[in-house]
Amino acid sequence: MNKDRFIEEVENLGIEITDKKLNQLEKYYELLIEYNKVINLTGITEKDEVYLKHFYDSLTISKIIDLNKENSLCDLGSGAGFPGIVIKIFYPNLNIVLIDSLNKRINFLNIVIKELGLENITAIHSRIEEYAVANKEKFDVVTARAVAPLNILLELGINLVKIGKYFIAMKGNIENEPDYSNAIKKLDCSLRNIVKFKLPIEESNRSLIKIKKEKSTSKLFPRKYSEIKKKPL
Repeated sequence: MNKDRFIEEVENLGIEITDKKLNQLEKYYELLIEYNKVINLTGITEKDEVYLKHFYDSLTISKIIDLNKENSLCDLGSGAGFPGIVIKIFYPNLNIVLIDSLNKRINFLNIVIKELGLENITAIHSRIEEYAVANKEKFDVVTARAVAPLNILLELGINLVKIGKYFIAMKGNIENEPDYSNAIKKLDCSLRNIVKFKLPIEESNRSLIKIKKEKSTSKLFPRKYSEIKKKPL
């Protein structure tokens, strides 16, 4: 996806693009490639693919929620900053926390935050389940992109979601996703929407799953983030 096509597709999402945002993405790409030589951040390095599979893909969350109307977001297992950093660039209104269990990635995220001049965004080195216990019902939106099966994600992260707010999983093809209906029920949540679509150009499957936290729950499970591995879409 070249820059002109990227601009076109992001505008189709109803998201405003400015020269500042494009310049921040360009700097982000340069930092990603530079630090990927010494830290395993991503297997996707070709510029057109980064713009499609990381930058544009991160912004597709707008298909299922209007982030202009929210105040805070937590990105679980943020890795190299997808979707959290990209969301911050395009939604400066959000207070964002990026969580990752590998300190080398947190160091990279802090460099990106500084170099891009981003404000009200924090990268935290922590296991998800540990951070969730200490930050109960803190965020309007909690999201995760290609981290783990949804039933596990909910067990790990639902504690972070405010009552009446949303957990949004960003997935590839969900046809083989383990059944998560029981987890939704036990965790006092409700399934609000599922949006399925294909990425432009390559036509790979994507799915967004929006889950609302109906009430506070004590039915949390002793799942550990160390039990899962981040998988690519």
